[in-house]
Amino acid sequence: MKEQVRDITSRDVDFSSWYTDVVKKADLVDYSSVKGSMIIRPYGYAIWENIQNVLDAEFKKLGHQNVQMPMFIPESLLNVERDHVEGFAPEVAWVTHGGSEELEERLCVRPTSEVLFCDHFKKIIKSYRDLPLLYNQWCTIVRWEKTTRPFLRSREILWQEGHTMHATEKEAIEETKRMLKVYEDFQRNYLALPVIIGKKTEKEKFAGAKSTYAIEAMMYDGVALQNGTSHYFGQGFAKAFGIEFLNKENKLENPYQTSWGVSTRMLGAVIMTHSDDRGLILPPKIAPIKVNLIPIGNKEEVFSKMEEIQKLLTKENITNQLDKSDKTPGFKFAESEVKGYPIRLELGPRDLEAETITLVRRDTLEKINVSFENLMETIKNVLESIQKNLYNRALERRDSMLYVASTYDEFKTLAESKPGFIKINWCGNIDCENKIKEDTGLKSRCILEEEEADGNCIVCGNSGKHKIYFGRQY
Repeated sequence: MKEQVRDITSRDVDFSSWYTDVVKKADLVDYSSVKGSMIIRPYGYAIWENIQNVLDAEFKKLGHQNVQMPMFIPESLLNVERDHVEGFAPEVAWVTHGGSEELEERLCVRPTSEVLFCDHFKKIIKSYRDLPLLYNQWCTIVRWEKTTRPFLRSREILWQEGHTMHATEKEAIEETKRMLKVYEDFQRNYLALPVIIGKKTEKEKFAGAKSTYAIEAMMYDGVALQNGTSHYFGQGFAKAFGIEFLNKENKLENPYQTSWGVSTRMLGAVIMTHSDDRGLILPPKIAPIKVNLIPIGNKEEVFSKMEEIQKLLTKENITNQLDKSDKTPGFKFAESEVKGYPIRLELGPRDLEAETITLVRRDTLEKINVSFENLMETIKNVLESIQKNLYNRALERRDSMLYVASTYDEFKTLAESKPGFIKINWCGNIDCENKIKEDTGLKSRCILEEEEADGNCIVCGNSGKHKIYFGRQY
């Protein structure tokens, strides 16, 4: 394992290779024989399960119900909403045969499920009493990505997608922003990610949506990762699919729709924001194993004490692991660091005699000598401290890579020389957005709705309408 640690490329030398090394050596994923698709290993899936459990409980608290839609979409159904299908056409995978027989109609492997939900909603929504209809689905989708990376871009994606219908525009817009807030709070409080939220431009919004709101996270290298979206569809899909309900005035009306989702991409964000050259670092709130217990030597008294501590941890609902293997202590320490366990406890015969134990924090590698008497309280305090430290550390680094450009020359200089996000005044014109992309390679991240433009557009010189961030993206 020490050799494996040395084999991790330095993130400051080659960030892309570093990321791949950490993902593999922490045993989160493996590559499969299916090109462009990954195997999520048990440890990686356990992190996803923790994420899923928290979010699922939050969704249900707000009244959402889980459902399961088909994996396949008939071509005729996909084509009902033209803007939507055009947006996904380059990424769609098609099924053309069933066994040895050619299908009468091609089936799309779902890239997202709006049309499936709409086809179902048409059958079950009849009256205003049926609204709001709040559904969520945990599933996989397929998008035929040309370039894939574990968790960040894969041809098969594990995610959740919420789909809701409302009687009024006001309710639907409130739902769109409410779910964005749920994502923001989760990523800040559980993933320790200091995300930026805002509205996507017309060019970058979801296909078929009236407006799209996004969670933008900045990775250690200053590159953006879109880490969740929430969409307001208005009545577009409802009209296309003929979804109608009798309102309180006994008149037929089309409902208003939302859609929102996050995926295993969040695991990639956690890795690229918090981890280091020794391996994975996990925020305690989503770590499958919070405390790794490592006995040193072969004395039965040491193992017995560690088992006693393990029972206390389990009683306190602190997930843990006792390493009874015959690996060397150095190997165990390195393995614990590679896998990112927030705390490791080291206990040898001398510690036992002194009635103390060594606690090592994964985030700082600080070693703390703790008495048995104060151990449980110390562990709880340290877990909380690690969670806060990871957020504050990420926030400080993110803020050091946020820039403001007041002229286009200044913007281009920053784009060439500084990683991170650049805030500008923008007129809202797609031509200026395209020019920035053509000249610098930077794309719009999100419009900051809570900030007003305080000057002219830096590209064309016309009146500024928005404050907006631009940056490179994964």
